[in-house]
Amino acid sequence: MPPVDTDLAATVRDLMPALRADLERLVAIPSVAFPGFPDEPVRAAAQATLEILHGAGLQTADLIEIPGAPPAVFGELPGPDGAPTVLLYAHYDVQPAGDETAWTTPPFAPTERDGRLYGRGAADDKCGIVLHAGALRALLADGGKLPVTVKVIVEGEEETGRGTFEQAVTADPARFAADLIVVADSGNWKVGEPTLTTTLRGLCVVDVEVRTLAAPVHSGLFGGPVPDALIALARLLASLHDDRGDVAVEGLLTREWDGRPVDEAELRASAAVADGVQMIGSGTLAEQLFMRPSLTAIGLDAPAIDGATNAIVPVAKARISARLAPGQDPVEAQRAIIAHLEAHVPWGAQLTTTTLEAAAGAVLAGDGPYAAAAAQALHDAYGKPPVKVGSGGAIPLCVTLAHAFPSAEIVLWGACDDAAQIHAADESVDLGDLEHATLAQALLLRALGPTG
Repeated sequence: MPPVDTDLAATVRDLMPALRADLERLVAIPSVAFPGFPDEPVRAAAQATLEILHGAGLQTADLIEIPGAPPAVFGELPGPDGAPTVLLYAHYDVQPAGDETAWTTPPFAPTERDGRLYGRGAADDKCGIVLHAGALRALLADGGKLPVTVKVIVEGEEETGRGTFEQAVTADPARFAADLIVVADSGNWKVGEPTLTTTLRGLCVVDVEVRTLAAPVHSGLFGGPVPDALIALARLLASLHDDRGDVAVEGLLTREWDGRPVDEAELRASAAVADGVQMIGSGTLAEQLFMRPSLTAIGLDAPAIDGATNAIVPVAKARISARLAPGQDPVEAQRAIIAHLEAHVPWGAQLTTTTLEAAAGAVLAGDGPYAAAAAQALHDAYGKPPVKVGSGGAIPLCVTLAHAFPSAEIVLWGACDDAAQIHAADESVDLGDLEHATLAQALLLRALGPTG
């Protein structure tokens, strides 16, 4: 492949003020699609996305009404005969702002500090919309032509996890069919370090209830022989891991990892691990984070300390969230977790389980030709070779697309980084990485054309 196109790099650089303005426009819209939030900002974000894509040259873009969900934005621009088709994906909905007093500046007032643009959705995932628009602007500048057929789809309910848009893909696969799918909903492991995300862990959730009594009874009169449901639940939850901290549930899969290793000091700092707390589990940290299952008790229903009385607790509940190795069937994983709980519930306590959400993980682009082209584009845009990382988070759409188009490669990248504070206060994106990521995507599309 020829050296980086300096003219294209200069074009992207010149576009950055306009791209930043587009991003600020989107961030200023509180497009939270969760129930209980107003619909108007969500539709406003869809309309703003549509106008930004029109301004980038995608005149065919239009709103797609999704029954029971916010509208999606879809457009297509044909390339030369015989050129591959590339589907570009992002989402315009965002997480709620949370406690606004935890933000340095208001969450929906985009603000630049030290080269980063702050605001809810700046990183997840409105920068992905701008990245796609910027790549199109750069390639179509001065009468340019697209070297490939491009489809762009931007949905509006990714954060809710309802999956309505995935159903729309399944119902009309021809609309979204592509040779390469570029998902701009990820980023670099660190600012300035080009990164391809090649695996996604899956997710499943199980609620468990342990009951030992019909109602609370006095701990002085009955404590000793009569079991406490909260203690029974604690023993049951403890059985989910062995003494090393490895998951002890039979039937949960593991896979090998060949990408970037994870540094323990970096992991400790990123997770704000308390002093003296040990890392748990065997194997490398990268294997544990990307390719092995993990189990977390994310919620507990039991008497609060405030107002607690000297009574034996009759019933206690927990919500168990499992992250799964790529390729693990999430429904089978739920069955395995329930089988373990049934086998380990202590003292004959009554056990009730309820299955909740289940989403498969996926192995994305690895060694295919499009992945190689993406890696080269990142190398040229950033001036250094990229690394491969996995993601512990699930992106159900990636799995839906992988199942719908098994011959397509999926490239997962973006402009986020380890300081992006996604889903937290002071979310932000590095504007320099946004420029580099936009250039990388333009280089990738150009490389896939007949003269690339």
